[in-house]
Amino acid sequence: MRESRRRPRPGTPRRRKATHVSEERRTPGAGTITVAALAVMNIVAVVSLRGLPAEAEYGLASTFYYLFAALFFLAPVGLVAAELATGWPEEGGMFRWVGEAFGSRWGFLAIFMVFIEGCIWFPTILTFAAVTLAYTGDAASAPRLSGDKVFVLAVVLAVFWLATLIALRDVKSFSQVAKWGGIVGTLVPAAILIGLAAAYLAAGNPSQVELSWGAFVPDLSKVSNIVLAASIFLFYAGMEMNAVHVRSIKNPIRNYPIAILVAALGAVVVLVLGTLAIAVVIPTGQIDLTQSLLTAYHLLLSWAGVGWAAPYLAAMLAVGVLAGIVTWVAGPATGLLSVARAGYLPRWLHRTNRAGMPSRILLVQAAVVTVLSVLFVVLPSVQAAYQLLSQLTVILYLVAYVLMFAAVIALRYSQPARPRRYHVPGGIVGVWVIGGCGLLAAALALVVSFVPPAQVEVGSPTTYVGLLVGLSVVFVALPFWAYAARRASWRDETLDFAPFTWQVGAQESEIRGAGAQAAPPEAPA
Repeated sequence: MRESRRRPRPGTPRRRKATHVSEERRTPGAGTITVAALAVMNIVAVVSLRGLPAEAEYGLASTFYYLFAALFFLAPVGLVAAELATGWPEEGGMFRWVGEAFGSRWGFLAIFMVFIEGCIWFPTILTFAAVTLAYTGDAASAPRLSGDKVFVLAVVLAVFWLATLIALRDVKSFSQVAKWGGIVGTLVPAAILIGLAAAYLAAGNPSQVELSWGAFVPDLSKVSNIVLAASIFLFYAGMEMNAVHVRSIKNPIRNYPIAILVAALGAVVVLVLGTLAIAVVIPTGQIDLTQSLLTAYHLLLSWAGVGWAAPYLAAMLAVGVLAGIVTWVAGPATGLLSVARAGYLPRWLHRTNRAGMPSRILLVQAAVVTVLSVLFVVLPSVQAAYQLLSQLTVILYLVAYVLMFAAVIALRYSQPARPRRYHVPGGIVGVWVIGGCGLLAAALALVVSFVPPAQVEVGSPTTYVGLLVGLSVVFVALPFWAYAARRASWRDETLDFAPFTWQVGAQESEIRGAGAQAAPPEAPA
């Protein structure tokens, strides 16, 4: 029987052996993720080449949007995550950070938002993987195969369950798959796309978009352009996600901020130049959201005289999707395991396998994604469903970001003496400027995410917005209900999950008083 199931008798000191086992399970694979692996994992978590065609429609103006979002969203996310992860490196990730500032209820909301938006997001990214794989065979039959719902569903489920099995192995295994899969399936294809486009222009071929200063700055007086500027923030979402693995990084205080900086710069370069590469070779009116990336490769490879390589590039892109899925499958589930064992989810979800991975949480996640994938693929209007689910994931993730940015500001006041090996530069003014920019950007993006996009047909705008609002309310309310239903018996006493700073003070007061056992108190508002 697992040691985590043994309940010590009242008044009986915990055995040394149990403490050792709990520590080992609490930090599985300590020191197994290098700076390079974490940087690539972060790039893969953030960068998805599938989204490049959507921004290529805006030509050179897409560069303005990317740089704007990098300045006001990506940079704050990276700097804030580095301070929070090195100041509070204990287990929990965003749950820990937000919980330290506003109490465990709000921390639970933050980590739940990250977990559930991933479950909703998986079917959309995996559909891209299915379309990509369709182009690894006969080019003539590829359009028909990519529209076959049975084929799409089979690929979606096969890739996701494969990613889940990889994540179940151990930290080292999934980090290596994420690292090398990201290099082979994201960074190398991106470099090939960008290099071929640059050679195409250098050879004197005309660009399909205007490359001038006038085309760089969009007309921000139009509401549709403001909506785009806000929605592009989520192209950079996920930079903080791998903070849940901070205990598995060698010298995390030094190496985590370095990995974040490298990943942020890499993400900006890949997104900006990759989008322009597509815009250069495909006319704006002919850009298709699901197939234009592959079309761009086909055109550029044919121009270079190596058109035979197109199926191999498609296969590499599919590998990149797998690497991204592995990163997203393991990250939120690992963070949720810490939260579960701290007493916020039923003990049935606490189970880990021999590698220390959260087996039951991963399997529950896989079951939810399987159901959503089946519903998503068989719906008659996949385009509208795709857009609705994509926007819902954006909204849920932005809720977590609003809480994270608010937390870093609040903690500078509530815990000013807390050791932080990395600080957001500029002192209290700097944290207000940088954290405030991120908070305002996330709040703006959250509001405009409910506006129906002009470039995608979603049917009735009223129905679209109504569904989006209703689903958002349900998913935000769900963690509050789960938090209220928690039981004191759910806490795993064999694990040394570090209490919140405000809990330590409250527990010391209880010990000095009657010494009665009680549920963890809430932080003051």
